[in-house]
Amino acid sequence: MPVSETTSSAAIPFHQSVRRSTLEAHQRANHSPFMDALFDGRLAVADYARLVEQYSFVYGALESVSDTLAAHPVAGPFVIDTLRRRDRIAADLDFFRVTDPEPLPSTERYAARIREVADWPAGFVAHHYTRYLGDVAGGQAVAALLPRRYGVTGGGTAFYDFSDLGPVPRFREHYRALLDAAPWDEAERARVVDEVKTAYELNIAMFHDLWDRAEPAAA
Repeated sequence: MPVSETTSSAAIPFHQSVRRSTLEAHQRANHSPFMDALFDGRLAVADYARLVEQYSFVYGALESVSDTLAAHPVAGPFVIDTLRRRDRIAADLDFFRVTDPEPLPSTERYAARIREVADWPAGFVAHHYTRYLGDVAGGQAVAALLPRRYGVTGGGTAFYDFSDLGPVPRFREHYRALLDAAPWDEAERARVVDEVKTAYELNIAMFHDLWDRAEPAAA
């Protein structure tokens, strides 16, 4: 019998299964035209500010759902106060003088999906994992990039400040342990993997919308 992508946790820790099963979508998100241009220094600062603007809606939805699930026996341990980004995003928007944030159509769909899984704790965890663990792991590269390639200094990078978490490797180990310990059967684990893929696709769609609106000189 062929081995499923979501192989039993007896054979492989669940966090590794999630990572392996969603790697292709993850890589497409990381190497979308918008993100490639960001890392190449080919965007305008206004384009980056527009990304933060969209994050205000994504994290607004995610952290609103977090509030409703904070006491849930399985989802609750993932609701870690030092991960919350809304206040930091607000500080960055103030720095970039974004006074009236507006969601792109893809961002509205992304936030709507997050709100839809509010009554499915495992689905919430899928979106929580996709956003926060990626930001903790990879966001530091963006924070370092902004002053070096875009001249952003004196603010604008609060979103990527996770210093309150303590040592990042230790935190990531803790988070992965939470995933591995979640009492989901194989069918539910497969649904979580599928929802992580959905989260990546929603994120990719948002990047495409941002790329379509990037300033002509940057493209």
